[in-house]
Amino acid sequence: MATHLKPEEYNSYYATYINLVEEQDIVISLKQGFDETFAFLNSIPEERWVFSYAEGKWNIKEIVQHLLDTERVFTYRALSFSRKETQALPGYDQDEYLEQSNANSRTKESLIEEYKSIRNATITLYKSFNSDMLMRIGTASGSPLSVRAAGYITAGHEKHHCKIIQEKYL
Repeated sequence: MATHLKPEEYNSYYATYINLVEEQDIVISLKQGFDETFAFLNSIPEERWVFSYAEGKWNIKEIVQHLLDTERVFTYRALSFSRKETQALPGYDQDEYLEQSNANSRTKESLIEEYKSIRNATITLYKSFNSDMLMRIGTASGSPLSVRAAGYITAGHEKHHCKIIQEKYL
């Protein structure tokens, strides 16, 4: 797991996600996550994408949209802090974002295509960071966040939700 991260690099809330990441190199971890998630999403039958296991729970389309939105938010944070942004960045309301996303009118293919684009952009961005940039810390959602922690959170968040889909939706 990404145990080399220091507690002062992220809000302890995110430890659940970070602890799911076994690979120490964030670029490798993001690539592995892409390979696993891309294959996994493609294997899910079309009719399951609108299934929800309980009232009030998101369906698979909504979970994937949430992954897309969250990766974009955390990648923006990483970019900002790598460039020494001094302004605190706001949090985001995942439920409000999802409500405004129009996820359920999208196709499986369009969501997977967007996932590919976003993850490839994230990998490219993280490849561009040098060791100094990865260690930079800013403030997001009222808490410290390092550039590298944002990447591990992204990778672990994806693993977390794929596990939930596997266990509760399929």
